[in-house]
Amino acid sequence: MRRRPRGKVHVPVSTLSIVAQGLAVALIAATLLPFWRSRAGLVRTFDFPRFQVAAAIPPVLVLLVAAGTDPVSLGLGGGLLAALFLQLRRILPFTRLTPPTARDAPADADPAACVAILIVNVLQSNRAYDRLLRLVEQSDPDLILALETDAGWRDALRPLRARYPHGVDQPQDNTYGLMLYSRLPLDDVRVCFLVEDDVPSVRAGVTLPSGERFTFHGVHPRPPHPGQSSAPRDGELVLIAREVAREGGPAVVAGDLNDVAWSRTTRLFQAIGGLLDPRVGRGAYPTFHAGWPMLRWPLDHAFFSEHFLLARLERLPDIGSDHFPILIALCRDEDAEAMQEPPASDAEDRREGAEAVAEARDEAKA
Repeated sequence: MRRRPRGKVHVPVSTLSIVAQGLAVALIAATLLPFWRSRAGLVRTFDFPRFQVAAAIPPVLVLLVAAGTDPVSLGLGGGLLAALFLQLRRILPFTRLTPPTARDAPADADPAACVAILIVNVLQSNRAYDRLLRLVEQSDPDLILALETDAGWRDALRPLRARYPHGVDQPQDNTYGLMLYSRLPLDDVRVCFLVEDDVPSVRAGVTLPSGERFTFHGVHPRPPHPGQSSAPRDGELVLIAREVAREGGPAVVAGDLNDVAWSRTTRLFQAIGGLLDPRVGRGAYPTFHAGWPMLRWPLDHAFFSEHFLLARLERLPDIGSDHFPILIALCRDEDAEAMQEPPASDAEDRREGAEAVAEARDEAKA
């Protein structure tokens, strides 16, 4: 009897075919699920890994072709190509292959009309306080929005008040505390509970050295999880977008939105608020998870109205949190509105926004 050479493992073609077909079905399902307008956490979770799913499709397609050319494999191969097309439609805007929608500020922009904002989710259980203090010293922002801050973080960051005398502390032990620090004058500072009575946001008027004023919104809505609805998050974002649109003046909305830049919810938020995303045409700037290089997506955001131009956007080094900090610098410019066209909402967007708010409030009452 002829013996098979040692060291070689023979995998039946049928087994390869089953594995390849199973992977193909999983990737196609992961692509299609987010198109279902359900607020179920399990469904909305698939909004996040679009880059990862898109990257997995080509090798699975090769495996599928290598495993066989039976009708099922060929059909799934076509499905994978369609899935790749759908994924690329959503993520390509967040690459350099797309023109930016937010324009760059000129190199000679007036520093008195500019503001640098640091957005950092500290991770409540993280006690490496000194790493954030050093980062603030190095990056020298004008505003700091710190999220997931509890009493320990409030006490550790208290020395910042000497340089950042304006702001508000809202420490909480449920991972939804927040603190705002500013060396620029603030007015009408409010901690708001828009949807849930234990999930705050902050709103403040900020006056630049030039005398120009804008409204800052700092947000950190509750994330969707399998078995949990995205309604509270979606409703809170719509409410903030409505406020931005109603006021109509210069505005910045920043924070950990617990949503990705390419999701329908984020795009709805932008359309209702008329807000620009600086990552379009520049890159995704994934901030979570800091410890998992292959599983990262952009959860930390800074959106702004067409009254600003972008001077700087940078993901900063790890501070021991599961999120990377983000630094954005914006400049007021008299030509900015003529240079940029923010997204606009239509009747369908407004109807969908009203549904999101109603569902969020109904769930909060339950």
